[in-house]
Amino acid sequence: MKLSQILKSVNVKNTYNDVDILEVTSDSRLVKDGYLFVCIKGASFDGHSVANEMLQQGAKAVVCDHDLGLEGQVIVDNTRQAYSVICANFFDNPAESLKLIGLTGTNGKTTTTFLIKQILENVGIKVGLIGTVQNMIGDEVFPAHYTTPDPHELQSLFRKMVDADCEYCVMEVSSQALAQGRVAGITFSLGIFTNLTQDHLDYHKTWENYFNSKRMLFENSEIALTNVDDENGLKIVEGLPCKVKTYGVKNLNSDFTARNVTFSPKGVRYELVCERIGTVKCPIPGRFSVYNSLCAAACALTLGIEIEDVIGAIAKSNGVKGRIEVVPTDTDYTIIIDYAHSPDGLENIITSLKEIATGRVVTLFGCGGDRDKTKRPKMGKIAAELSDFCVVTSDNPRSEDPDKIIEDILVGMEGTKTPYKVVVNRRDAIKWAMDNAQPNDIILLAGKGHETYQILPTGTIHFDEREVIADILN
Repeated sequence: MKLSQILKSVNVKNTYNDVDILEVTSDSRLVKDGYLFVCIKGASFDGHSVANEMLQQGAKAVVCDHDLGLEGQVIVDNTRQAYSVICANFFDNPAESLKLIGLTGTNGKTTTTFLIKQILENVGIKVGLIGTVQNMIGDEVFPAHYTTPDPHELQSLFRKMVDADCEYCVMEVSSQALAQGRVAGITFSLGIFTNLTQDHLDYHKTWENYFNSKRMLFENSEIALTNVDDENGLKIVEGLPCKVKTYGVKNLNSDFTARNVTFSPKGVRYELVCERIGTVKCPIPGRFSVYNSLCAAACALTLGIEIEDVIGAIAKSNGVKGRIEVVPTDTDYTIIIDYAHSPDGLENIITSLKEIATGRVVTLFGCGGDRDKTKRPKMGKIAAELSDFCVVTSDNPRSEDPDKIIEDILVGMEGTKTPYKVVVNRRDAIKWAMDNAQPNDIILLAGKGHETYQILPTGTIHFDEREVIADILN
């Protein structure tokens, strides 16, 4: 492809030779003859520092945000924004042939995207999915490295979806992806806001930055669907030109409302009230399942799906791996795996389990290393105040000392009466919880969810909690 075609709609500040390009990348390790290299400045590495080296390695041109004095340079305003457009052009703008549904928020994105996909597929629509657990094209599964992939992988997935005759793509859109311009230049048919609580402040630094990153999704959405029970639900779309639809449980003036909600260990049931009324039975237990299923239903109804088809599809849902996932144990206690790794996420899952528990709720959890440290005492306090017993252990300590992370967690547990046990090694902690389980206990393993690895100071190891549980039982 000609360089001029790849740079279509990019504001280029200098003249350049219109050479043939074989591939585009922002990864200096991948550059080969005929490549276009885009210089991205990251937290620890600036691609501009190796621009000349990339040209010597065979790159036909380098895209930069200032004059490097190099023959072959293409100067633009913002290389992150430009990279998203460049990748879209390179794959012949596949997103223009898809109806894109983007979800942003702190909690609920993964389950809700799966529910939306299942509803659309239930009426014969072929759907692609991009998210935290996995990427999908119809029934075909691809590994997910990030919640929202980098522009090259993202556009590659869009191209595969178009080639596979997908009509829709439903995707999680993270705050980091929005801040880094990974979806720059992309228009969403429908943008969805689930909720906003503390998370990722290690990256965004301030709440305002976090909020403003999320808001970017709706600046590029034709329709916004927002949770008005959240205090940020209307703020996130305030002053934007997109059409706004609302959903909520507490706010009875919402366009889509859940009323007469009942909970059981087998799921949730409620009346979905919109222009019509229907009874939703979602086989995923927990209060947040009301919000997730209501959001998915509101999305599908906004897209024109009939209410009977929406309700029927939700009733057949089998949930998502690592989201309130019940692990078969054949014991007199229950083990549930959930990805909850933020204060709000932990509060939601424990509160939901308390509503259906007939015995103790035992919460096993830790906090991630090299991430927002202010979450640690908050999560400790929440776990201690809401659980009947806590087991404090490691999550992904990364480069940090696990003992130091646990010390931060325990600060928040001071002054509470809930008994707890500290077991630093996560496998040993799970074994301790199982060995000391009482009849009818619910043991919540929080934080890892779908992950099948653990990142330790010594490196990454294979760690699948389902396998750990089976091994302990055997």
